[in-house]
Amino acid sequence: MEQALADILADILPRTAVPYHVILARICGALLCVTVIGIEREMRGRPAGLRTHLLVGLAAAVFGLLAGEVVRAPIYDIDQVRSDPLRVVEAVTAGVAFLAAGLIVFAKGEVHGLTTGAGVWLAAPIGLSVGLGFWIIAIFATLVGTVVLHLLYQVERHLGWK
Repeated sequence: MEQALADILADILPRTAVPYHVILARICGALLCVTVIGIEREMRGRPAGLRTHLLVGLAAAVFGLLAGEVVRAPIYDIDQVRSDPLRVVEAVTAGVAFLAAGLIVFAKGEVHGLTTGAGVWLAAPIGLSVGLGFWIIAIFATLVGTVVLHLLYQVERHLGWK
């Protein structure tokens, strides 16, 4: 019985390539980055706001963490299993593109939701970047995305385009 409990505990908390405190930091970091974009969308009253961006960023970060762990896991280090972390990037991109496309509506001769869809699409690589440990890429993308969303919106309003 004691061995069974030890086995279950070992299965719940296995050795990981990335320490657990770093995993937690990456998840929190991804959430912080996409929060900036989600808040901007929320302030504009868009259908995909803070919660949507947080969920997309969280999911992408988790996929990134899983990809890194699977590549390094001894159980998958056999000839029959080929692991390619780029497939995770492709899968996240395709999945989020599908979600973002659902936010875009063409009504009465006008396109609506394109920027919101692009924001959700941007949240994914930001989360994925932090999940894979590429913090600087995520931080720069967050900063540039915020400039594009907020400051360029102000310029468009000033020029009368909005």
